[in-house]
Amino acid sequence: MRKIKELITNFRRAHKELYSIMMYIIMGGFTTLVNIVSFWLCNDILGINYVVSNTVAWILSVIFAYVTNKRFVFDSYTPTWRDRVREATSFFGFRFLTYLVDIAVMILLISGLGIAPLWAKIWTNIIVLILNYIFSKWIIFKIRN
Repeated sequence: MRKIKELITNFRRAHKELYSIMMYIIMGGFTTLVNIVSFWLCNDILGINYVVSNTVAWILSVIFAYVTNKRFVFDSYTPTWRDRVREATSFFGFRFLTYLVDIAVMILLISGLGIAPLWAKIWTNIIVLILNYIFSKWIIFKIRN
């Protein structure tokens, strides 16, 4: 186990950008899983309207994403309370923007084109994942001195 941890640490140091992208894909996969499963549970199992189900799924997945992106993907260091508040506000603010994209595409796919809610949710997540990476990488978790 120690050898594996050492290999990961060495790879992380040598290939910081590649490591960040790989971790974003892994943690993004888990975040997407949280999003889709919670949407499915609310919509299909509990019978809640897809807009409300999408909102619940968004809240759960954004909380999960903030913790995992900060800790495992971007290794964000926020030394002061003010830095932490600014980073969290920025993260949740930009995620709210992608939520608006998410809900608009969901309405278009489900109400406009008649696509099944779960399939619409899966396709919408691709767009949101890309936008969230761009916002996180270049705005929210940018390297600070």
